[in-house]
Amino acid sequence: MGFVHFLIELLKDPRTIIAGWITMGVAPTLGFIFLIVFIETGVVFFPFLPGDSLLFAAGFFAAPDAATGKPGALPIVALLPVVWIAPIVGDQCNYFIGHFFGRRIIASGKVKALTPERMDKTEAMIEKWGPLAVFIGRFFPFIRTFMPFISGISGMRWARFTPFSMLGGLTWATLFTLLGYFFGGIKAVQDHFELVIVAILLISILPTVIGLLKAKFGTKKQSARHGK
Repeated sequence: MGFVHFLIELLKDPRTIIAGWITMGVAPTLGFIFLIVFIETGVVFFPFLPGDSLLFAAGFFAAPDAATGKPGALPIVALLPVVWIAPIVGDQCNYFIGHFFGRRIIASGKVKALTPERMDKTEAMIEKWGPLAVFIGRFFPFIRTFMPFISGISGMRWARFTPFSMLGGLTWATLFTLLGYFFGGIKAVQDHFELVIVAILLISILPTVIGLLKAKFGTKKQSARHGK
């Protein structure tokens, strides 16, 4: 239950979680941020970790104090390399997990979040966009965890996968970290930080939800047509 409680708190208020890490020092905090981003990206069993909101909160702690000009608790020059490396290494790990063990993992049924609908959506993106889907999928929660895994299963060559994986990881990590860095210090954002995190989560998952609904109702329509 302790781990479940930690995940709920991390989803609800990553700022408080990171503040607790900072009391242990900069190096442990950067290590924990690396670990969370790496696990969300690199381990297919944890697609629900809050990468977007965690990066935003980390960027907030890297920003200088607007009133005093004092540096943030996390040095941005150290934070950015950490959040760049974590998704790139995570994607590589997940790709090879999919390549070598993917079919067995799916057959076991242990990845409950990897539903047939999500499998179909991810495979459809790969079929439509090719390796560009690896870049696009980085910006969709759940999809960004499944994309490298399914790329490994589908037989996409590593040399095609890796450049788009690296570009997607760098762009995604930079975007959300700098959003926190530049806008996290705004008073309205600070006063309503939890609402901002909820908004980030909702905006992040909205395309995935829309895609799943389209797939579901599209299948029903096709079934109805065949039934006529």
